Amino acid sequence: MEFLKNHPFAVEAFFNNSLVLTFAVPKEQLQNLIPECLELDTFQNKWAFIAVAMVQTSELRPKGFPKFLGNKFFLIGYRIFVRYTNNSGKRLRGLYIIKSETDKKKMKFFGNIFTHYNYTTTDIQHATKSSLKIIRSEKSKFQIMVEQTKDKIQIPESSPFSDWKDARKFSGPLPYTFTYNNNHKTILIIEGVRQNWKPEPVNIQSYSFDFLDNLRLKNIILASSFEIRNVPYYWKKGKIEKWN
Repeated sequence: MEFLKNHPFAVEAFFNNSLVLTFAVPKEQLQNLIPECLELDTFQNKWAFIAVAMVQTSELRPKGFPKFLGNKFFLIGYRIFVRYTNNSGKRLRGLYIIKSETDKKKMKFFGNIFTHYNYTTTDIQHATKSSLKIIRSEKSKFQIMVEQTKDKIQIPESSPFSDWKDARKFSGPLPYTFTYNNNHKTILIIEGVRQNWKPEPVNIQSYSFDFLDNLRLKNIILASSFEIRNVPYYWKKGKIEKWN
């Protein structure tokens, strides 16, 4: 039944809200976290990037099914920005997922049947205190505090990006997501299609992620933070090709 994990049908959803924090890391730090068929997508040939995306999604269902059959989930993905050269010689830019979490057992069950993302379940708590929006999890040991403001937001002081234009190139999601099967030397390519994608910078007052801490990355820097709202999105049926 392994073939079921290869995204055998298209899936669509509505992203009510997506918060993406992108961290820059010296490229040597991430090289051992990606498979041999991929290369890091870098900036200035120095920085590689790992992003944490937190998505409140609704109407998640096989593409073409009625909306009322869709489901509402909170999804958390830890992804590395990568590139892949396909068998036709075209360089594809996308993401390699290293961890996936959700707040619903139903999503974990079906997600692990139809994808290779190895979903686990966790608690998600939302709170608002004055001008702060807080997202946290006791089980996964993370917390983000977002300052809600109408003031002009500056790019993080330590970011390798000089402006938001460059930062948006690493805000995700990118057109493709890749999964590598080392036993068969094949790569699964999933293409995403989006509408109304307008990332807006947000001001992160504080953050902590136990998963990132456990990777023991050195010199990790918050490079950018964006929020996206009200985005129709769908993933095409997966394609598999032989590598080497």
